[in-house]
Amino acid sequence: MTQHMTTKSLVLASLIAGGATTAVSADDPIRIGVLEDQSGDFAAVTQVKVYAIEMAAAEINENGGIAGREIELVTYDTQSDDRRYQEFMRRVLQRDQVDTVFAGFASSSREAYRPIVNQFDGLAFYNNQYEGGVCDANMIVTGAVPEQQFSTLIPWMMEEYGPNVYTLAADYNFGQISAEWVRMIVEEEGGQMVGEDFIPLGVSQFSQNIRNIQSEDADFVVTLLVGSAQASYYEQAASAGLGLPMASSVNVGQGYEHKRFSPPSLKDMYVTTNFIEEVDTPEANEFVENFYEMFPDAPYVNQEAANSYIALHLYKQMVERADGSTDKEDLRAIIAEGDVCFDGPSGTVCLDPRSQHMSHNIFLAKVDEEHAISFPQTWDNIEPYWLGEVGCDLTENDPSAQYTPSDNPSR
Repeated sequence: MTQHMTTKSLVLASLIAGGATTAVSADDPIRIGVLEDQSGDFAAVTQVKVYAIEMAAAEINENGGIAGREIELVTYDTQSDDRRYQEFMRRVLQRDQVDTVFAGFASSSREAYRPIVNQFDGLAFYNNQYEGGVCDANMIVTGAVPEQQFSTLIPWMMEEYGPNVYTLAADYNFGQISAEWVRMIVEEEGGQMVGEDFIPLGVSQFSQNIRNIQSEDADFVVTLLVGSAQASYYEQAASAGLGLPMASSVNVGQGYEHKRFSPPSLKDMYVTTNFIEEVDTPEANEFVENFYEMFPDAPYVNQEAANSYIALHLYKQMVERADGSTDKEDLRAIIAEGDVCFDGPSGTVCLDPRSQHMSHNIFLAKVDEEHAISFPQTWDNIEPYWLGEVGCDLTENDPSAQYTPSDNPSR
């Protein structure tokens, strides 16, 4: 059924006249653009996002759709290519006339398409963990952000292992801004950054970085590595006998490296995540069971799958509370009421009206020497508070900007 829906959507996308607008009737479908990497460097992480959107759409359609209208998915493979994000974002907004778009993994992709969403005054869901800071009325962000992940993870690691920290980060805005967060929190907690390496995307050899870490008195390594090439660091570090605990906001929860790589290469990795398939609650177990029943060949159910599933249910709630309207301002008026929430696989989550980001329960996942997962700590209902500290309030104005920790005058 899901494959039929996707195929039908692609045919629909190819038939709609470019840029034409038509009157919408109660029988017309609600069209949702899905721009996700189903091939390329990030596909191992992001294919399950497409599955989760298809799963949520199938469930919603089986129960009468959104305000009585069926969901149609207009899906394109962005191939881990920022230029394709720009091409397909123009296509879905201008030609395909979608009502909203679910788009993007890498922060560089988001920043490539975000001006186009603003140009056409569209509404895009970014269902990804990221470096934080986007204050844009045309964006709804359902992934976890640094104040939910680093403000919990880094103090916990410093108390457990010591104050000396070495960071390895992907060399683009995700890694750079995330590393800035780590640096700031380490300093606030009285620790010391003993090293910081930024790795270009696509690099797969880490012998020099491992030697750099070995030469410093680090207590643990923060790994902010992205993509299949950079993930090769873990087995190389294990082979070199590095033996240091690792902390991450991005690994395991996205790229399920504990499943993809042989033990004990991820031994003593600690990750703050809003969902992974090992979370053991009735809601999480039901979601994972249903996911694998529909997609038995899926490699893993990661936090991005949960975020994407939740996002479509949030969108359904907003449209129905707006009396069936898909107009962006009508939906933002619903968000401004402050009670757009959903009880789902990661617990109860709510959209914050000022930032249009989502609250999360944060699970500290520990990988042992056999790559089994345990949860030594959970932080309940952490709100995305930081953007408010730098003055982001989308109920009052829309700067369409991305802020970093250096933009906060109180820091």
